[in-house]
Amino acid sequence: MTTSEIAVSVENLTKSYGTFAALKGITFDIKRGETFALLGPNGAGKSTTIEILEGYRDRTNGEVRVLGTDPQHGGLPWKAKLGIVLQSSGESGNVTVREQLTQFAGMYPNPRSVDEVIASIGLEEKAGTRIKNLSGGQRRRVDVGLGVIGRPELLFLDEPTTGFDPEARRQFWELIRSLKREGTTILLTTHYLDEAAQLSDRAAVVAGGVLVDIGPVGSLGSAEARIPIVRWRESGIVREQRAAEPGAVVAELVARLGEPEGLEVVRPSLEDIYLDLVSTQFAGTENTEAEARVLANQTDPTAGTMRESELA
Repeated sequence: MTTSEIAVSVENLTKSYGTFAALKGITFDIKRGETFALLGPNGAGKSTTIEILEGYRDRTNGEVRVLGTDPQHGGLPWKAKLGIVLQSSGESGNVTVREQLTQFAGMYPNPRSVDEVIASIGLEEKAGTRIKNLSGGQRRRVDVGLGVIGRPELLFLDEPTTGFDPEARRQFWELIRSLKREGTTILLTTHYLDEAAQLSDRAAVVAGGVLVDIGPVGSLGSAEARIPIVRWRESGIVREQRAAEPGAVVAELVARLGEPEGLEVVRPSLEDIYLDLVSTQFAGTENTEAEARVLANQTDPTAGTMRESELA
């Protein structure tokens, strides 16, 4: 893969807050046009990684390139190539959808048409509605509109569907797929593992500041963790057996028991594999990163910068 084909390159990235190592030498690449999920429990180092890539937090060591630029030295032309959708909305509730998007469009050198963006997020009928009067799902669509109005080459999505109902989540997925079809590179963080499975080409799992696994979603985890489980009830007891060839086990059970009660073949989900990857060896790290960041923000002038547009 050539340099021109890589949107994000991270090599041996480390970040320490005082004596606490939030990142312990992680390495990964994201190809242009790829949707890449960064997964991990709370305190894993995801937020620190994302903020370093966005240029809002300095790293301790390692090499990072985002769209060919070191984020620590990215200027306004580089920032204009990024779209950022934060976990919490920063829009003003007293302006309309159209007014908010028009204001943000003015911050970029080559923005999308406001009408085009409103249509792409499915808010044509709400264009003149004040944002404070929108539903939660509709407000999240505005967040995405603000993230894509500048025609970004790389879009950061940080827990984009938190609080969505199932219908709104699936509508949002279709919007993200349309952006991917346009060639946008997307970096997604989410705790909804079905969302990662639906949207991502590849995923990386981070736990305790360490990159635990990386690859296509269907290949994550050990070969053993991906082996199907045959489950049935026998003599009032639920029994199960891992089987690389579950059909043979089912055939043996049918021959022995006739029609086994509750017979099913369960293929491990991404959630099962994820939980296996971040199991007990990383227990107890929750919130440690957040606590360290709070302390660091008191002494590090680069550490507490708000991730807001600086293009105005």
